[in-house]
Amino acid sequence: MQFLSTFFSDFWLYALISAVAAYLLSSINTSIIVTRIVKHEDIRNLGSGNPGFTNVLRCVGKVPAAITFIGDFLKGVISLIIPFILTINVQHPDIDLYRGLMMYIAGLCVVFGHMFPVYYGFKGGKGVVASASVMLLVDWRILVLELVIFAIMFALTKTISKCSLVCAVFIPVLTVFLRIMDAAGVLSFIAPTPNPSIAFICCIGFITLINAVAVIVKHKDNIKRILNGTEKKITDKK
Repeated sequence: MQFLSTFFSDFWLYALISAVAAYLLSSINTSIIVTRIVKHEDIRNLGSGNPGFTNVLRCVGKVPAAITFIGDFLKGVISLIIPFILTINVQHPDIDLYRGLMMYIAGLCVVFGHMFPVYYGFKGGKGVVASASVMLLVDWRILVLELVIFAIMFALTKTISKCSLVCAVFIPVLTVFLRIMDAAGVLSFIAPTPNPSIAFICCIGFITLINAVAVIVKHKDNIKRILNGTEKKITDKK
């Protein structure tokens, strides 16, 4: 494909720098830092042992959980600004598509950095908040739809893990569907990258599929508890 050929010949270095920077930045785990400051303990030794927003909310408190959410969200936003800055002066007729693909690659590294942080023995969170921050930058429409799905699921189940799993499944589905609508001209007036090529859609569909699978795999213990009926709701005690 001409699209991929040009990407790997002209933009591979930008993509590599963006990916490495995103991974290293996202390996900084806000929940671990906040819990150590507030409670002088390791969040991985508390509650479910997951170093993420929900466990901090249950075991440390609302304010530390809010700080964790903001920190995890911001590191994703900052990471995805990097490929934009690197290519801001690049002149190419399809720069929006190539920059968009770089942002998706960096976004995947954000999620993997959060899940497998190099600074903490590759034991991190489940990537839900990180995925949300990525969606905001690569395609805000996905985030809006995911928030609606999350809200509906939360109203029905009051269980964060169930909401997260359903949202993860819809990430690649919504991504491909909306981009096909963009290519058909139906939603091009609000498209982040107008007139996406088939190659671009296939690439980002594959990347978001990996993202979704990674989030689901990270929730394997939650899935076991859901199946045997022992998964806690957000309203449950510590």
